[in-house]
Amino acid sequence: MMFNTALYTDLYQLAMGQAYFLKGKHRTEASFDYFYRKIPFGGGYVLFCGLEDALAWLEEVSFSDDDLEYLKGQGFDARFLEYLKEFRFTGTVRSIPEGELIFPFAPVLSVTGPVVECQIVETFLLNTLNFQSLIATKASRIRYISGEESTLSEFGLRRAQGYAGLQASRAAFAGGFDSTSNVLAGKTYGIPVSGTMAHAYIQSYDDELEAFRDFAETRPENCVLLVDTYNTLESGVPNAITVAREMEASGRKLMGIRLDSGDLAYLSKAARDMLDNAGLYDVKIAASNQLDEHVIRSLREQRAAIDIYGVGTNLVVGHENGALDGVYKLCSFGGHPRIKISENLKKMNFPGKKQVYRYYDRNGQYMADAITGAGALPPHRMAHPFEPGKSMRLDPATARPLLEEVMKNGKRIAGVREVRDIAASGRENLRKLPEEHKRFDFPHVYKVGLGPEMETLRNALKERKLNGDPE
Repeated sequence: MMFNTALYTDLYQLAMGQAYFLKGKHRTEASFDYFYRKIPFGGGYVLFCGLEDALAWLEEVSFSDDDLEYLKGQGFDARFLEYLKEFRFTGTVRSIPEGELIFPFAPVLSVTGPVVECQIVETFLLNTLNFQSLIATKASRIRYISGEESTLSEFGLRRAQGYAGLQASRAAFAGGFDSTSNVLAGKTYGIPVSGTMAHAYIQSYDDELEAFRDFAETRPENCVLLVDTYNTLESGVPNAITVAREMEASGRKLMGIRLDSGDLAYLSKAARDMLDNAGLYDVKIAASNQLDEHVIRSLREQRAAIDIYGVGTNLVVGHENGALDGVYKLCSFGGHPRIKISENLKKMNFPGKKQVYRYYDRNGQYMADAITGAGALPPHRMAHPFEPGKSMRLDPATARPLLEEVMKNGKRIAGVREVRDIAASGRENLRKLPEEHKRFDFPHVYKVGLGPEMETLRNALKERKLNGDPE
C-alpha cells in the first residue's frame, strides 16, 4: 500500500475527531455502514472490489511525526495531536466478500470501534471501495458482452487519474480481464502483463517491414505487430504476413496483429481473410481504440474477427459514470441505534448493527437480499424499503448471511485473498445472477428489503426524531 498515512482523509474527519476528543467522547463505540444508492452504467448490479487493499491499509495506518507537525500548522490542538501519536485502527470490520455482487441500500461493510478511529478511516474506505467497485463492475460488463472466448487486456494506465491507474488494473482483473499493460500492477498484484508496440517504433524506421522484422527478432515468443501506422490492408497486414512466414521458417510463430484505428469490424474481417489465405490461421487479431462494452457489443453484432480486445480509457475512468455513489453512515453510537432523517426516504439510513441475508431460488440463482438486525434470523417476509405496504414472501431455508467478520482489534482474521481468487469468485457469482439483471437494456431490478424488526426500528426512530422525542 502506497499511502499508509492517516492524512489520507478529509479535513472535516479530523475536525470532528478533535471535537470528540476534547469533549471526552473519542473512545465511545460507534458503528458505520458502507453502502451505495444507485447502480452505475444503467446496469443491474455492482461487483464489490477493493476490500483487500482497504484491510491492508487499516492494519498499517498511522500518523508520522511529519504528519503531526503539518497538523500543528493547521491549528489542531496540542492535546489532540498528542493522542494521534499513538493512533492505530483497533476496530472490527464486517464485510461482504470481495468479488460478491452487491445491490443498492444493502450494507456492504460495517466498521465498529472508537468513534475517532471510525471517522478518520471513512475517506480512505470510500475512496478505495467506491473506485475499485466501479471499475470492477465496468470490467465485468465488458467481459459479459465479449464472451468467455475473447481475451481482454486492460490498457488504461496512461489515461487513468494518476495513481488510481494501479487500483484500476487490479479492479479490471477482478472484474474479468485477463491481463494488464501496467507493469507495476503485474508485480504488485500478480496480474499477467501483456503489450504490443506503439506507432512510434514503426515511425522510427524508414521502412515498415524492417521495423516488423527487428521487433520480431527481439521479441520472438510474444510478438504482436501494430498494422495501421500507414495503410492497414495495403501495407501493414501484408508486411505482417511476410514476417509471420519468415518466423515460421525459423521455427517461431507470430502471435498476432493489432488494429488501433479505422473501421475495426471491416478491417478485422478483411485482415482475417488475408491471414487465413496465407495459411496463418493461428495468428490472432487484437483491437484497441476507445473500446467499451457498447462498442464491443456493436463489433460482435457485426461479426468482427477480433480475438483480443485492448480496453483503456473508458474502462479505467469508469465512463460513463465517473464514480460509484457509495456512502458511509453512522448507524450506532454508544450502543444506541442512530438514524439520519430526510424528506426523501431514500436518503435515510437504516439504524443499528445489521446482517444481510441473500435468498436463492430452487436453481441456486440469486433472488433477493433482506436487511435485518445483526442477531436476527433470516425473515419469512421482507418489506419494501421505501414503499409502505409492499412486501415479499421469503423462504428462510434458502438464505445465507453475507456480512462476515474480516478484521478484529485492527487485525485481519483470515489470510490475504489473492486477486486471482477474487476474480474467480466474481465469475462464479455472476453465473448465479439471473440474466435479466445482467442485460444492458432495462435490466430487471434486484429486490432488496427490510426484515420486520428493521422496518419497525427504522419507523420508530423516524417518528421519535420527527416528534422531537429523546432516544
